[in-house]
Amino acid sequence: MSAASDRSTARRTLIVIGLVLATVVGLALVWATRRVLVWGLVAVFFAVALKPLVDRLERRVRRRALATLLVFLAAFALFAAVGALIVVPLVDEVGRFADRAPELVREAQAGRGPLGRLLERFHLLRYAEPGQLRRFGARLGDPTVGVVRSVVQAVAALVTVVVLAYLMVLEAPKIVAATLRLTGDGPAARLRRIGRDSSRIVTGYLSGNLLISVICGGLTFVVLFLLGVPFAAVIALTVAVFDLIPLVGATLGAIAATGAGFLHSPTAGIVVLVFFVVYQQVENHLLQPVIMARAVRLNPLTVLVSVLLSVELAGLVGALLAIPAAGIVQVLLREFAPAGRQALPQPADGEPAEPAGPPGTGPAAGAIAPHRPEAGPGAPQRPPAGG
Repeated sequence: MSAASDRSTARRTLIVIGLVLATVVGLALVWATRRVLVWGLVAVFFAVALKPLVDRLERRVRRRALATLLVFLAAFALFAAVGALIVVPLVDEVGRFADRAPELVREAQAGRGPLGRLLERFHLLRYAEPGQLRRFGARLGDPTVGVVRSVVQAVAALVTVVVLAYLMVLEAPKIVAATLRLTGDGPAARLRRIGRDSSRIVTGYLSGNLLISVICGGLTFVVLFLLGVPFAAVIALTVAVFDLIPLVGATLGAIAATGAGFLHSPTAGIVVLVFFVVYQQVENHLLQPVIMARAVRLNPLTVLVSVLLSVELAGLVGALLAIPAAGIVQVLLREFAPAGRQALPQPADGEPAEPAGPPGTGPAAGAIAPHRPEAGPGAPQRPPAGG
């Protein structure tokens, strides 16, 4: 008996050690391939968002490959048009700035002009001395290799995400059919519901995020136009595009718009800075929870808490996927929650809940009169009224 007990204990110990080692190896593989996994996760996100458009177009052109190609070409043309609206005026302004740079530097060193007055007001003129500028220019060449590497990695990530999303959308019917063949009719119907609701959540999230960016860009244009800042429309469009980026987009847009305001005048810069400080609080704590709650059908508190937790845990990717992930978790809970709990009736105020009976015995089967004890030999007699 002791030998059998020892063998059982040794076997359990080996199983635990094997599970621990397998978990460690799995976590190591995930950490080693985290960049590719993140790219794949983002590609899934965009594939789920674009799949309804491809499905709708496929009903007209009757070819999945052609519908997928047309949708991706339209998306690429849209992004290219928006980029051209932003980049072309910026390139012109950069050229003008490069032509005026020597004159601006001389004015700044002498404390004249908008930039010089700004440096003098904040006691920063010593940083505009020729020696300081030369040392600063020499330091700019140090991180050039790192910047080039980051740009190459960003381009590789963008191309990889686009290709993965394209292939996922193109092969979506085959992937779905192969997955459903592995399950029975009941699980297949449930998986279809989960996929349909998840796609709706991702599409709602993208539309809500786009609406928030339009609001941000519109308000930015109004503020810059009233202050007389040049190229207010281009700057507002840039802010709206930056606002699409979770976590850091609104800050980048605020920096660009505030810088343009300060170049116009210190008063305009301060007003724009105050506007963005106030607006970001309103967007983060009011617009985003309310709009996302309507678009994704989540409670505003759930939206805010999920975003805060995801940003803390996973940074930029967590901010991008926080709201869709919370919506998908809600779908899974609704699908896999115990059916008995969902069948319980809601108790009225002050009344205890009663368990649901078998079919045909509930309220749907007809109104049932309350039970009254029959009068009989053993039944207690109620005293007559007034006696």
